[in-house]
Amino acid sequence: MRGRRGVTRGVVAMLTGALAAAVLLGGCSTRRDEVGSGTATTSASMTTSASPTPTASVSPLPAPAPVAIDKPPTTAPVEDPALRTELLAMLVQDQAVRTGVAPPGDPRTPDELAADWDETDRRNSARMAEVLDAHGWPGWRLVGSDGAFAAFVLVQHADLDLPLQQRGLDLLTAAVHAGDADPSDLAYLVDRVRVATNQPQVYGTQWGSDESGAPAPRTPIEDPAQVDIRRAAVGLGTLADYLEELAAVP
Repeated sequence: MRGRRGVTRGVVAMLTGALAAAVLLGGCSTRRDEVGSGTATTSASMTTSASPTPTASVSPLPAPAPVAIDKPPTTAPVEDPALRTELLAMLVQDQAVRTGVAPPGDPRTPDELAADWDETDRRNSARMAEVLDAHGWPGWRLVGSDGAFAAFVLVQHADLDLPLQQRGLDLLTAAVHAGDADPSDLAYLVDRVRVATNQPQVYGTQWGSDESGAPAPRTPIEDPAQVDIRRAAVGLGTLADYLEELAAVP
């Protein structure tokens, strides 16, 4: 059975630390083998040729403190509250099939939820394509910081639809440049798409395990000596701290 970890609607706005690392795909996982422990095996939908990278030698250069991301509070007014509510509800379903924990009123068992994983992702991806058609990237002004985060997770998890992820990447990039989205979300999606296309990661967010079970980046990290500097520039902590968070997730 697939590993289980995720968030519910009630905590999406407060996502931090190890839980954030896991949900953000954590970098640790593929769509098929999503786990919160920081390890995963290679899936049919995202095959890579990554080799283990010793944690101690990944980023020897000291990094500045992560930049502060000035997100609007979740209580801030939004332009499209109905879309925000819909995105948050979609995120609940996204997490239910990954955690095996049904939301209130949903009678599905963990096995039934796992069986619905692919169909849930296809349904969410189809709806996200419509949202991108209608609005471009649903950013902070349109749906708030929590709604924008939900949109990001839904695209991040759309591994069955790489063109959607690539389109989302372009739109999220523009939204970040416009000050309407979180650059740390963009970092995860950059690496997600790079892993899917077997390219080196920029930020080192996507991790799995080698045959011995040791942590290994799903594709090699580009210029690893500078990775912590790149991470700090988008509001992420050091790679070493990130790997500790992944290891702490049960």
